Amino acid sequence: MRFDLIDLRLFLHVTQTGSITRGAERAHIALASASARIRGMEDVLGVPLLKRGRRGVEPTDAGRSLLDHARIVLQQIETMRGDLGAYSRGLKGSIRILANTSALSEHLPALLAPFLAANPTIDIDLEDRESRAIGAAIAAGDADIGIGSQAASAPGLESHPFRIDRLVLAVPAGHRLARKRQTGFAELLELDFVGLPRGTALDEHVAMQAARIGRALRLRVRVSSLDTVCAMVAAGVGVAIVPEATVSRHRRALPLATVRLSETWAMRELALHVRDSRRLAKPARRLFEALLEVGERPATSAAGGARWQRRRA
Repeated sequence: MRFDLIDLRLFLHVTQTGSITRGAERAHIALASASARIRGMEDVLGVPLLKRGRRGVEPTDAGRSLLDHARIVLQQIETMRGDLGAYSRGLKGSIRILANTSALSEHLPALLAPFLAANPTIDIDLEDRESRAIGAAIAAGDADIGIGSQAASAPGLESHPFRIDRLVLAVPAGHRLARKRQTGFAELLELDFVGLPRGTALDEHVAMQAARIGRALRLRVRVSSLDTVCAMVAAGVGVAIVPEATVSRHRRALPLATVRLSETWAMRELALHVRDSRRLAKPARRLFEALLEVGERPATSAAGGARWQRRRA
């Protein structure tokens, strides 16, 4: 039985994306070559590895077994690369991070820029995921580090406090709700909303909250970024639910107001999720420690209530 690392990485990408086409793109392999490699693996093993359907592919029982072994082998390779990187400046490390929309847009850019500048041989693969999916993916070994809601952590993971992430309602400065300090989510569902593309973490999170009360958002327009969401809201297209940090960045330049949401799901504690920080490959461990150092930690106030403190200014 002869499988090379290209075969294993391709199979991992195909199962992660649910598509041979997208898996081939992620692995930088031509579709015809990718299909031939998967058929070759199936021929060698004598069993099908993928169930093929109209909506894509998913692993068979044999495919799931191969997937578990592929993750172990590839993780060991990354660990070896990281360990040997201390002796070879030309050896590049790669870190895969899954983060929800708020962490991706508001917290990570300023943190990753100095890390990448100080570590020119380390590359980062960063992907937007909903918090519940992040915990499951880290537990399955699909990524090195996850950043999502503390409440969505999966069993068996290490979770470390990272940031407080408050979601608020953004409205035009002259909107009838602009003078309100707080509102309930259900009261907003007759309004026109500006949203992010389908499948983004924040879009799925808000849509799920609406579905829980048997409603749906009236989305008038979807745009590609939180910055564009704020511009659309300021222009009067609709209202939006966005991270408070996003609106704070734009309020000096745009006529925006914020209203806090009364629901508990609007106040999220973001956490760093890893399977085992001691077993991370050296590049991933270096980034994990850097993020941990500049994160926030819960503390107890004199009144006995919980508050959060920044680890380092």
